[in-house]
Amino acid sequence: MTQDELKQKVAEAALEYVKGYSILGIGTGSTTRLFIDCLADIKNNIEGTVSSSNASTEQLKKLGIPVLELNDVGTLDVYVDGADEINPNKQLIKGGGAALTREKIIAGASRKFICIADDTKCVDVLGKFPLPVEVIPMARSFVARELVKLGGQPVWRENCVTDNGGQILDVWNLSIVNPPELEQVINNIPGVITVGIFAMRPADIVLVGGADGVRRIG
Repeated sequence: MTQDELKQKVAEAALEYVKGYSILGIGTGSTTRLFIDCLADIKNNIEGTVSSSNASTEQLKKLGIPVLELNDVGTLDVYVDGADEINPNKQLIKGGGAALTREKIIAGASRKFICIADDTKCVDVLGKFPLPVEVIPMARSFVARELVKLGGQPVWRENCVTDNGGQILDVWNLSIVNPPELEQVINNIPGVITVGIFAMRPADIVLVGGADGVRRIG
């Protein structure tokens, strides 16, 4: 199977995990886009969604699926999103699509976080994928210097402005052996909006698409 076919399989498998829930948290990215398309088949059972990005919001609305504000909904029962890397503890790197801040907010507001991905995203140690860090624009250079002190090599993702008006530093050459600790350290750097380590609030269930089908972790 191609990578796109694996993503399609896992997107379809995730539908079983949202049945019975009328309001869904929806993430961002290539696998999540396929999942949103799958929602068209059950949209009559969906009262509304809370979206992590303008791109996902637009796709949902085109399908006729209502998009609600998190402030109006409160706690969500379930959130479905992809990942750029996943370790065996269901801790993640996210932010390749520059939506990490809203993704982290929705994950934190959800009782169950279901991560969907193909098996190329599974790693033993996080960090081969460059770690996204969203920053306030005026703090970009300062934060970059602080990240160098942590052993990383930050690269400004030029021509990328997040839905929050932030900028992204992609940090290379980090071996993230203690994800919760590094998540806290980077979040505490002044000017950081969000770091793309999802360890303090990891996924509850990971669905992984591979050559042998979809397997569940958690």
